[in-house]
Amino acid sequence: MLSWLVDSPNHPGWPATLGPLRVPAGVVTVRPIKMRDAKQWSALRIKNQNTLLPWEPTGVGPWDARHQPGSWAPLFSVLKAEAKRGTVLPFVIELDGRYVGQLTVGNVQRGAVRSAWIGYWIDAGHTGQGITTAAVALGMDHCFGPVGLHRLEATVQPENGASQAILRKLGFREEGLLRRYMDVNARWRDHLLFAITTEEIVGSAVETLVRSGKAVG
Repeated sequence: MLSWLVDSPNHPGWPATLGPLRVPAGVVTVRPIKMRDAKQWSALRIKNQNTLLPWEPTGVGPWDARHQPGSWAPLFSVLKAEAKRGTVLPFVIELDGRYVGQLTVGNVQRGAVRSAWIGYWIDAGHTGQGITTAAVALGMDHCFGPVGLHRLEATVQPENGASQAILRKLGFREEGLLRRYMDVNARWRDHLLFAITTEEIVGSAVETLVRSGKAVG
């Protein structure tokens, strides 16, 4: 189910290709970001401004300017450097080989904590089809498997019911409310904290989806 290529034994988890996993919409694969993703990243981010802006951290400058193809190279360089250090795992979500979104694991901590957060976004035209859920499941199994983590967290605004549904479907539990947690769309927003530990998963996250009939292994 999972295949990975690890460039350093000290920083497992990236680059890696996760999947494939079949859902009714098609075949979902999660693969490392690439420099050549610039045009697809820009097109999807600009196209989805209205659906992404309410949920994402406040950026500097207009959305269009921040998401031109030329903005990808410096972002890619930062993410790749962090990935090589093992602190961030940046991935692209593909459906039948087409770029439809991104999955990121961040603030990866080792030692006694062994935790990270997981975040994701997808093209509005592909929501509600089980694609993001499948990608998150693949990411969870990767984190709890070769990456060696014990706990994953996700923060979601109370109004973002779709994102909460994805997490609950995969076994994340709500741990509390973080008041004025993050500057989103020029305002400090409350977020719900969700978390899951490896002991709470029966088999794997992917197996959970397969058992429920929402994916085919």
